[in-house]
Amino acid sequence: MKDRAYRFPTGFLWGTATSAHQVEGNNTQNNWWAWEQEPGRILQGHRSGRACDWWAGRWREDFDRAAEAGQNAHRLSVEWSRIQPAPDRWDEGALEVYREMLQGLRARHMVPMVTLHHFTDPLWFAERGGWEREDAPQRFAAFVEKVVEGLGDLVSLWCTINEPNVLAYMAYLEGTFPPGEHSLRKALRVMVHLLRAHAAAYRVLHRRQPHARVGMAIHYRGFVPARPHSRWDRWVARMLSRLFNDFFPYAAQTGVLLFPWGRRREPELQGTQDFVGVNYYTQDRVQFDVRAVDAFFARRFYPPDADLSDHGFIANEPEGMYRALHWAYAFGVPVFVTENGVEDADDDLRPRYLAQHVHQVWRAVQEGLPVQGYFHWTLVDNFEWDRGWTQRFGLWALDVDTQERRKRPSADFYAAICRSNALRYEDVARYCPEVLHRVFPQASTVG
Repeated sequence: MKDRAYRFPTGFLWGTATSAHQVEGNNTQNNWWAWEQEPGRILQGHRSGRACDWWAGRWREDFDRAAEAGQNAHRLSVEWSRIQPAPDRWDEGALEVYREMLQGLRARHMVPMVTLHHFTDPLWFAERGGWEREDAPQRFAAFVEKVVEGLGDLVSLWCTINEPNVLAYMAYLEGTFPPGEHSLRKALRVMVHLLRAHAAAYRVLHRRQPHARVGMAIHYRGFVPARPHSRWDRWVARMLSRLFNDFFPYAAQTGVLLFPWGRRREPELQGTQDFVGVNYYTQDRVQFDVRAVDAFFARRFYPPDADLSDHGFIANEPEGMYRALHWAYAFGVPVFVTENGVEDADDDLRPRYLAQHVHQVWRAVQEGLPVQGYFHWTLVDNFEWDRGWTQRFGLWALDVDTQERRKRPSADFYAAICRSNALRYEDVARYCPEVLHRVFPQASTVG
């Protein structure tokens, strides 16, 4: 039957995503390392430590695993504090290590996407006020200039800032990321500075590399009205999506900042994204609650019958991926799925989560949406920020003490997708038969 495989366009990028602090180990000069040393900051007192030991060279074996599994791309980040350990000092040796990593990807016929900022800041930058300072965008632009000077011949696909919306929310509203603030005023200031930093980086990259493709990775959170007939639920869902999802890509497209109280133009932001990176994991039901003042009058929850991850952190909501891609398409540029995955130590949920979400990506591509790649989070279990080692997102399991890797079944499933450039009936039947009728409804009824 024709519908026994959902095939993707030739040249589609299949990879995994990682970030420097989460995999390298011993990033001792950034604000997250310092944060980990403070009691109560990380679940169960965990610390990143050696992480996945990439800085000591174990990236080589992990890249081998990715390449052998048919992946033709990888998204990784560079650590600002390694490259610029002091405001007046650059570490050429650190740049050389990143050159080796990028050369390693190219030698394995994998396209690199490089993220320039993935949550961590140099200690010297954080201690001077970090992203609250007016000169933060200029500081970041100088770092980007150094990176593209040292690595630009090896990469042309750049992500300036990973999840700036999450950074602002977690660090300046919820307070679970450093510096642990609880201030809407500071959060909004930081959001503006992050946007200016992105725009400055965009111009640096395009001045150095006119052919570069530059964008941000935005954490898209679906906000679905709990009661579709309720105008208050619809209003609060729209308001949350506008502030959390839309703020950054809308400003990069139009030069307009969407504040809760109105709009403000900053023309220098306009036209500074060549693609939208979508980090999608799940979506919430949202109900208006006048008592939830600190939560923007929104009560967020998962349905009672939700297909939940290990700690109830993620609900398997594949339709949200489809909506996320249509949301990104509205900004008029190509789209990459820059992150998508689920915490699942036993690998019970991940296979069906992967099948259902890749199916929704294919569905969007079939409708003509310019989705050009999919990066699964993540290659090997890594240090998950304030949740430490309690969440396991890897296709490969990691023993933190021995650094032993163990392949999960979903690694073979993803390899089958990557190698065939398709989601095939026989692979879904093998790895997650419980959702075969949902992913291949016509073929599964015929047999």
